[in-house]
Amino acid sequence: MTIDVYWGSGSPYSWRVLLALELKRLPYTSHRLHLELQEHKAPQMLAMNPRGRLPVVKDGDYVVFESLAVLYYLDLKYPDQPLFGRSPEEAAVIMRVINEFQAYNESALMLIVDALLYGRRPRLDEELTQAMHHVANEARTIEARLAKSDWIVGEAVSAADIAIYPFIRLLHRSLSEPSAQELSARFLPAEVHYPSLAKWMQRVESLPGFAKTWPPHWGECPRS
Repeated sequence: MTIDVYWGSGSPYSWRVLLALELKRLPYTSHRLHLELQEHKAPQMLAMNPRGRLPVVKDGDYVVFESLAVLYYLDLKYPDQPLFGRSPEEAAVIMRVINEFQAYNESALMLIVDALLYGRRPRLDEELTQAMHHVANEARTIEARLAKSDWIVGEAVSAADIAIYPFIRLLHRSLSEPSAQELSARFLPAEVHYPSLAKWMQRVESLPGFAKTWPPHWGECPRS
C-alpha cells in the first residue's frame, strides 16, 4: 500500500513526519500543501482531518493526524529503525522528553518564531524577552543531555531527536534574521553557546534522506 503524506513547508509538525518516513526508509507519496492558499482547509483535507491541520498521513485506508500520533503509528506499523527505543523503559523516557519539550518550551519558542519570522507580534517587548530567556534556559537542559550522548535519549537517533530538531532549526532560522540581533545573543552562534546542541544539529542533518525533508521555501539545504 502507498503512504500518502500531506504537509506544509516549514511546519515543524510536518517536518517531524517527513524525518520519520526518511529515517525508516519508507516509500511515500509527498503532497505539499500551500498554507498561504489555505489548501489544508480544502474539503478533501477536512474529510481526513476535520481540524484542517497538517500533517496528515494516509496509509492505505487508514488516516492518522497529529504528528506524535503519526510517529507512534509508524513505529508500531513499521518497527524497523525504531523511533521509540527497544524497551518499555526507553520508550517512556523518549515520550517523557518529548512531552517535557512540548509542555515547557514549545509555546515560548513559537512566540519567538511568530514575532521574528512571521511578524505576528511586536519584535521587541517584555514578553518576547522573557520567552527568549526561557528558551535559552531550556536549551541548556538539552545541551546537558547532548554533552553525555550523541542523541537526546540513548545511543541512537529516536523520536525525541526528530520531534525536537524541527523546532530548534526553526528557532535558529528566526534568530538569524537581521532584526533579531538583540535577542539572538543568548543563543547564537550556537557553536559557542551550545556546542553539543550545534553538533547534534549537524548529526541530524547528516541522516540519510534528510535533504529531502528540508523546507523547500527555505532555499538550499545546509547538508545538500
